[in-house]
Amino acid sequence: EVQLVESGGGLVQPGGSLRLSCAASGFTLGKHDMSWVRQAPGKGPEWVSAINSAGGSTDYADSVKGRFTISRDNAQNTLYLQMNSLKLEDTAVYYCAVGWAANDYWGQGTQVTVSS
Repeated sequence: EVQLVESGGGLVQPGGSLRLSCAASGFTLGKHDMSWVRQAPGKGPEWVSAINSAGGSTDYADSVKGRFTISRDNAQNTLYLQMNSLKLEDTAVYYCAVGWAANDYWGQGTQVTVSS
């Protein structure tokens, strides 16, 4: 059974940092491109970032470019999202997903709240 379990969310002040993790099981993470998607209250899902299977290629939404960094540890079957210089508008539930366009399995999400 494919499982994606996100962790690392929480409450942070504007300008702060968080590191999200996504633990994968039931499949070989290293064989798949992976992505992060977020959904803010009252809004639809927004693709945030993606990384190819080997970790050598990444892409970011303009809204997070220069502030967020996606990475992966295929040996540990774990995906990461380092989020720096957080803004109020980054508040959302963050999901990791299989596929560059998040078009396959999703995790249950972790809440990130940016508030002063």
